[in-house]
Amino acid sequence: MSILRKHSLVDERLAAETDPINSMANLFDVSIVFIVALFFALFMAYSTLDLFNPDSELVITKTMPNGEIQIITKKGKEIKIEKVTETTESGKGVKLGTAYKLDDGRVIYIPEK
Repeated sequence: MSILRKHSLVDERLAAETDPINSMANLFDVSIVFIVALFFALFMAYSTLDLFNPDSELVITKTMPNGEIQIITKKGKEIKIEKVTETTESGKGVKLGTAYKLDDGRVIYIPEK
């Protein structure tokens, strides 16, 4: 009688070890680790790890599908997003000076006196 009881305990342990639900929990853990590794790899590929550095300065230019351009600027912990449009602004104002673009690409500003 004692042999049958020992045999039945072994069968119960074996059945618990081969339960398919237990393997699903392990697959979930592996998938979470894989997703975190993918995010880290994407940040490395696009060199955006500077976003997490509190002392870094970063400028990103982004073009939207509708043609709108966004300039994302990060200085320290402050992040600013500016939208650039092709519309022309008008209004009253005072001429402050003249800007000239040189052949080598530099821009020189000469203020009015």
